[in-house]
Amino acid sequence: MTKTQNTKTVLMIEDDTAIARVYTAYLEDDGYEVTHVDTGADALAALKSDVPGAVLLDLKLPDMNGFDILEKIGAEQLPTAVIVVTGEASMRTAIDAMKMGARDFVVKPCDKNRLLLTLKNVIETQQLREIVDTYRDEIDRHSFSGFIGSSLAMQGVYKTIESAAKSKASVFITGESGTGKEVCAEAVHRESERSNKPFVALNCGAIPRDLVESEIFGHVKGAFTGAVSDRVGSAGQADGGTLFLDEICEMELALQPKLLRFLQTGAFQRVGSEKTEDVNVRIICATNRDPWQEVADGKFREDLYYRLHVLPIDMPPLRARDADAVEIARHFLDIYANEEGKEFAAFAPEVEASIQSFPWPGNVRQLQNVVRNIVVLNDGDIVTPEMLPAPLDTAVDDMRIQRAPNAPSMSPVTGPATTSDEIRPLEDLEREAIQNAIRICGGNIPEAALRLGISAATIYRKRTAWKDA
Repeated sequence: MTKTQNTKTVLMIEDDTAIARVYTAYLEDDGYEVTHVDTGADALAALKSDVPGAVLLDLKLPDMNGFDILEKIGAEQLPTAVIVVTGEASMRTAIDAMKMGARDFVVKPCDKNRLLLTLKNVIETQQLREIVDTYRDEIDRHSFSGFIGSSLAMQGVYKTIESAAKSKASVFITGESGTGKEVCAEAVHRESERSNKPFVALNCGAIPRDLVESEIFGHVKGAFTGAVSDRVGSAGQADGGTLFLDEICEMELALQPKLLRFLQTGAFQRVGSEKTEDVNVRIICATNRDPWQEVADGKFREDLYYRLHVLPIDMPPLRARDADAVEIARHFLDIYANEEGKEFAAFAPEVEASIQSFPWPGNVRQLQNVVRNIVVLNDGDIVTPEMLPAPLDTAVDDMRIQRAPNAPSMSPVTGPATTSDEIRPLEDLEREAIQNAIRICGGNIPEAALRLGISAATIYRKRTAWKDA
């Protein structure tokens, strides 16, 4: 059960009124808000309405045993820290209470300093537990709704998808070709309340310009040459669900006002019809272009851009996803080996190093095609370097040259300059340091990044910039 919690609130369950009054004064002097109840029934009622930062629990209550309350807190997984306060100084009682979830144990009468210190410690420990649980459940994920990858870049995407899925607002996905924009759109739909309704995808760039309006809104018989019967468009098919408009920036400028009107009203007319139809659809769109640049160039309406660009999601390229390339390659290897009836179970370490260091200009789609190529054209248990297609085979050869004992060494990074003439541009020193680290690590870019104290994505970006310069 998930409930909100205020760490400066305390629920005191104590049937001794005098002790309760003293402890309340201690806590309120230190800034805590204290709610006092003297029966187990009142305690359970209080816990139903609010979750305090901590519970001070007397095990001897007039209507029930304090262990019953401990059991209830544990069963409902309430995020509160319990301190057992009792007059029984039995170690067995303390052990039993800790086994049932109590965070600490004090014997009454308890002095002010001991009580406040214990309370502070258990609340801080509870907060740390929640942080760790959040990291495990929401941050450190190796897969999510069709995606594979545990990089920090993808953890942010997963979190954004979850947040966007709860909304009805339009989602605008950007990213290079092959980064998984349609997978992202499907994930938003799958995680939303519309998941049991249709998901209809339409590629605006793959349809002849004169048929886009018909594809989106449908047409009636005789509306144009070739319209031999009525047709329900994508908007009608997606009623109650999600309409995904891929390559939205490819849409003809003349059609954009009609799409804008549809987005504003939820109503449209089929081509050749005067009848207005209403649908309830959630719009997700995507493009591999810079949408704002398209607006600046007069190719995309500014008002339509603002209507669609409500919840943006930018898909990172594979070269910026740290070690995700190897995780994804392993996933595809399992799939295609099973489909093709092959025995492949793993990649050789040299192959994984090549997969990791390759920049993947075609992103996940290119990686997927490479793995399928390997599986279809080869046999074996392990994918070896000899099985790699171009251009990965060249990457492996480069790594072998770097590892060779007699390979020509690069000039080491020079020491501190002693005269003004010896001062060199910082970018040159940085480039030498990175290249030297890659050489020393045998071409292993993630290891070089670790040694340099930077991310592998930073090295990939800089190497791409050096090639383009």
